[in-house]
Amino acid sequence: MEQGGFDLDFPEPSFYYKVLRKHHVKIHPRRGVKILGLWYHHPVFDEPRFQQPSARGGKHAGKWVVRSDRRDRRQVFFQDPADHETWHILRWRGLPPEGEIPAFSDKTADALLTRVRANKIRIHSESELLEHLLGILGSVTPVDQWPSQAKRKAGKKQRVAQAREITRAQAAAADRPAAPAIADELAPAEMPAAWAEHARTIDHAVDADRRRRREEALADVKPVAPATLQEAMNRRPMFRLPPPDDSEADTPVQEDHT
Repeated sequence: MEQGGFDLDFPEPSFYYKVLRKHHVKIHPRRGVKILGLWYHHPVFDEPRFQQPSARGGKHAGKWVVRSDRRDRRQVFFQDPADHETWHILRWRGLPPEGEIPAFSDKTADALLTRVRANKIRIHSESELLEHLLGILGSVTPVDQWPSQAKRKAGKKQRVAQAREITRAQAAAADRPAAPAIADELAPAEMPAAWAEHARTIDHAVDADRRRRREEALADVKPVAPATLQEAMNRRPMFRLPPPDDSEADTPVQEDHT
């Protein structure tokens, strides 16, 4: 360095993707790619060029390379083989179509899959995992709702674990390029910094998931309009008192002709 000095080399934005861990996987025609137990997808996989094995040879012949950030498992990243400057953000198939959920790391994803296996829960679609994931993320009660004893005892360990999760998500968001490679792709949402805001984010995600599942369950049910006031009065006069009980209502009234 005394003879030639040193050269500052600023890395390009895509350097973030290149240092992430690799996964050599096959592309499923409809489901996408499976990374460490979770399925991810992007519309680019519907193109014919990805309906066949890759041109890669050697140990991972025929497989594609996908990269993931262990600090944020909501998405993984795929480099377009036709344009190496383009990186596609593959969303986890369990994410709702609108809105975002708090980031979750490898540890939370492992806890999710462990719970599913331990309870022998049958998962028919990736979106069904979202309910269990939100249960894990919301298992830690916000600080302002804790009693004083919980803060001094078991609460400290839970607070440290949750704070570590938030810190990982913030670091991952800071390392990602400021803008996505493709204009029609949305950048992942950043993790809120404050604990109370994090708790509100989980509550909103839980409400949105329940609303989505309720709408899916009632999608084929045609709503029935309530009866008008006139129809209700015709069926039951307003001023007629109901019978005391069912037994008297079923007993015919006998007239006294004496």
